[in-house]
Amino acid sequence: MAKIKTVFYCQECGYQSPKWLGKCPDCGVWNSLVEERVEPTLGKNQESRWLAQGELDREIWAPKPISQILPVSEMRAKTGSSEFDRVLGGGIVAGSVVLIGGDPGIGKSTLLLQSLDQIGAGRGKVLYVSGEESPAQVKLRADRLRISSDHLYILAETAFEEIIHHAQAVQPVAIVIDSIQTMYTRQISSAPGSVTQIREVASQLMFYAKRANVAVLIVGHVTKEGSIAGPRVLEHIVDTVLYFEGDKGHPYRILRAIKNRFGSTNELGVFEMKGAGLADVDNPSGLFLAERPRDAAGSVVVAAQEGTRPILIELQALVSASYLGTARRMALGVDSNRVSLLLAVLEKRAGLHLAGQDVFINVVSGIQVEEPAIDLGIAAAVASSFRERPVDPATVIFGEVGLAGEIRGVQQPTLRIREAEKLGFKRCILPKRNQELLREEGEIGNTLEVIGVSHLAEALELI
Repeated sequence: MAKIKTVFYCQECGYQSPKWLGKCPDCGVWNSLVEERVEPTLGKNQESRWLAQGELDREIWAPKPISQILPVSEMRAKTGSSEFDRVLGGGIVAGSVVLIGGDPGIGKSTLLLQSLDQIGAGRGKVLYVSGEESPAQVKLRADRLRISSDHLYILAETAFEEIIHHAQAVQPVAIVIDSIQTMYTRQISSAPGSVTQIREVASQLMFYAKRANVAVLIVGHVTKEGSIAGPRVLEHIVDTVLYFEGDKGHPYRILRAIKNRFGSTNELGVFEMKGAGLADVDNPSGLFLAERPRDAAGSVVVAAQEGTRPILIELQALVSASYLGTARRMALGVDSNRVSLLLAVLEKRAGLHLAGQDVFINVVSGIQVEEPAIDLGIAAAVASSFRERPVDPATVIFGEVGLAGEIRGVQQPTLRIREAEKLGFKRCILPKRNQELLREEGEIGNTLEVIGVSHLAEALELI
């Protein structure tokens, strides 16, 4: 009898080792290597069932000169949700593979079930494959979402070969796999959820989507760090990677695009969880500012840009004397390293003595903002709380702060100003460079006073 060969795979990054290691040499994660069997290479006639049945025409996919390839227009299917379509770049492209990750109970299955119903109503049959719930359980959710149509098919299956067999019989225009961690292929003997199974099933799904021109949406579990469980190669295989963000204790959810081959990255969609499912939030700026306190020190409105959408959000800062040996620094919704850098600039360039002060920064509504255009807003909020001087509630701020205290220009100032005008703001403090460019282009707002600043100290005096 042939000896069974095994190898140890890292469950985080897919690193292979002939023996067990306590720490993965590639990604540095402890206790992540799991033993799996090594399968022999498939023979020439051991292809998967759906490929062996002649589903694909090899002549069509033969190599051709690029000059002889006919262009194909993008066929996008609308999901019925303007926010979901925005994040996807206008809709789901036929033949694309979309990976959606998020915490348990955040709303991934709800959003996809709603989207499948809308896609099926306009395009044809759709297939929802559940590896974690029975058809009766999926039906209960569908009844709550008021979904009942003949074009939506439900399949409870985890074997990849069976899923493809049923897909060939149904001929759907879109398939949802919920979730990739529960799927397995019979060609590999390792357990579902292992690195080998996830990588192989995802590769086969991608292969099927491209050849059959079927959109495939995959649900992925996340680790305690917030990243999608499984090897990093999973995100490289798919065309689009989306992450659901938000606190399950609050009704609002944020869908963010991390990777998108058919649209803009870092795009953002906002949803509200209701009893009948996820509803679009058409005006997120008004939502995030709805409960903003008036004349409160440390509260500042900043104009951020998420993909193609400008969003006005509230930044809050709390500065208080520290009674510990080392002052505390805490930031929620912004990069803590960026906050430490700005505090150092405030001390050196603006004369604020913050060494003995605890500083807490929070982005209201739980949104995560990473662009440097909110630097000036963070500095203004900290200075406002430190000096106990409220910022004018009708003022919106944006600009990048350099280490020398200079205020640098940012992208898309016109969109930010128009969003502020729409919500009734009266004054905007922005980089001097952006103000000059707006004057040259004649884009200065009619109802909004635009003030350009070139240094942090100058901005704080105005604010």
